[in-house]
Parts: sequence; C-alpha cells; structure tokens
Amino acid sequence: MKAFEFDANKYNIGSTHQKEWGKKIIAELSIKGDESILDLGCGDGVLTKEMADLVPNGRVVGIDASENMISKAKELSRNNLEFIHRDINDISFNEEFDIVYSNATLHWIKDHVKLLANCYRTLKSSGILRFNFAGDGNCATFNSTVKNVMQQSEFKGYFAKFLWPWFMPKTSDYEQIIRNNNFTEIKIWEENADRYFISAEEMIKWIDQPSLVPFLREIVEQDKSKFRDVVVNEMIQKSKKPDGKCFEMFRRINVRAKK
Repeated sequence: MKAFEFDANKYNIGSTHQKEWGKKIIAELSIKGDESILDLGCGDGVLTKEMADLVPNGRVVGIDASENMISKAKELSRNNLEFIHRDINDISFNEEFDIVYSNATLHWIKDHVKLLANCYRTLKSSGILRFNFAGDGNCATFNSTVKNVMQQSEFKGYFAKFLWPWFMPKTSDYEQIIRNNNFTEIKIWEENADRYFISAEEMIKWIDQPSLVPFLREIVEQDKSKFRDVVVNEMIQKSKKPDGKCFEMFRRINVRAKK
C-alpha cells in the first residue's frame, strides 16, 4: 500500500497532544549526550531536533514515509541531525543505533513482527527500544463516527475495498508479539491519555490532520469536503461538553525493551 501523505503545516498546528507525549518519552530516556538515535515516523522533525539537542556528540536520524513531512523536517537538519524519506517497513540499518524511538506513529504499521525484527537488527548490543503508539480503545468516538459515515449511501461505494489503516492492539496481545523476538528487559504498559480539546476548533485541526487523511484519499475531489464536513459535525455533536471542550479517548501502548 502506498504511504499516506500528510500536510506538515496543518499537522504542526493539530498535533499538540502528540508532541506532549513525545516530550515525556524523551525526558525518560536518560540520554547522556553521545548516543545514536533513530526516530521512526519523525513527522515534521520538531521532536527529532529536541533529541539532537541532547546528543551534541551523537547522531539522530529521523525517517518518515510522507514526502511533505520530510521536506518540512529537513529545514531543521544540521551536523548531527539527518532526515530520510523512507517507509518504516523498509528500514535496513545494521547495529547502528543505541536507541530506536517512536512516538504516536506505529499504529500506522500493520506488521509488527517484521517491524520488531528490523528494530532488533538496527540496534547495537544493549540498545534500547522505546515506543508509544495507539492501543485498543484509542479514538473510539472518531472511529465509530467515521465508520458510520463511510456506510452512508452517498459514500459507501468509495470504501468497498477499503482497508482499515491502523493497528491498535491490546497490551496483552502486543506482549505476545514482542516476546517472540530476542529482546530482553521487556516492559509494556497501558496509558490513558484521554483528552479534552479546549475547543471544537482545536479538535477539528486534529481530525483534519492526521485522522481523516486515509479516508479522503479514497474519495473523488468533489465529495471530499462533503465527507469531511459530515464527520466533523457528527464528532462535535458527540464529543462537545457544556463548557465548549471536546472529549476524545486516547489509549496508548508503551513499550521499552533492550537488545
């Protein structure tokens, strides 16, 4: 399947919560300053740059399958910070990195058996794997809403062969997947990151980028806005609270393991 293409500028203003999660993970990495770090799904590169700031004697590489995202991220490139346009499914590094990090990305990757094998090969001996991605129950309101709209008569034909874009497993299921690899010191835990968007406008920015991207790709140009507006309006009706905030469930899987 062709990788999804995102609007880096719209993503930047609609990804506040993703960046909050990523900053938290970075703070927990106990970075010394000379590590080599691979960022899987670096997006606009903002968090990748933060890691590069922490390793003046090291190296950080960010990869992303979105050409637009990488183009934006490359504006931040410098001596110890490199960005590569590459699908995560195609990583082929060999014992090059001390840390493989990924934040709010890997639910876009369907084959985690292959992913984990590639990450194991990528890490140096004693290297650390640190993931945070969407788990079971994530975005329950959006998912139910978009599925309902997809079944409406005017849109149903567009989705006859549509493949659901995300892998959001239960923590127990993911533990079975990773334990079939050779990682040690495996720790997997759930995180409830439910969010009240401060306004409908803030929530809509998140809906537009990245949530609706896989669905709008299936629809002809003249119907894209109509589909988008129906989803947005239903989301506001379902999630808006009396104080004007909009609620959505965000359930995360955290993974830490050592080679």
